[in-house]
Amino acid sequence: MASIEPNWISLIWFAAFATICMVAFLVVAGMFPFGSRPDRAKSGTATLLVVGNGLLLSALLVGTGLYGYAELKWSSLIVVTGLVVLFAPGLFEAWPSSLRDGRSGLIVLIGVQILALAALAKVAGTPWASMS
Repeated sequence: MASIEPNWISLIWFAAFATICMVAFLVVAGMFPFGSRPDRAKSGTATLLVVGNGLLLSALLVGTGLYGYAELKWSSLIVVTGLVVLFAPGLFEAWPSSLRDGRSGLIVLIGVQILALAALAKVAGTPWASMS
């Protein structure tokens, strides 16, 4: 494994963060355009949740990308990202529809993204400090 990717712990972290990003993207993308959202997600609070999820997703995407760039080989970064894009829709489909299409799912997704951002800040604190 060391000859393929010497930093395999970072590879596992990157795969986890990228999977969260992809599943969150699929949930948030299903809420656009606003007029075609599921009935359970058409309220004003759901709109705020969608916008909040979009902002958290943007931060998580940028952070995950920078972490992967700083820690992994290009080949590992590309292969793992491709695998995540290929298999994350299966995880999305495994979720119950109440979590995919409603306010409760958006609330859960905000919590998951906040935890992922906190873990990313903890794991990537040292590499990001050395990038400047």
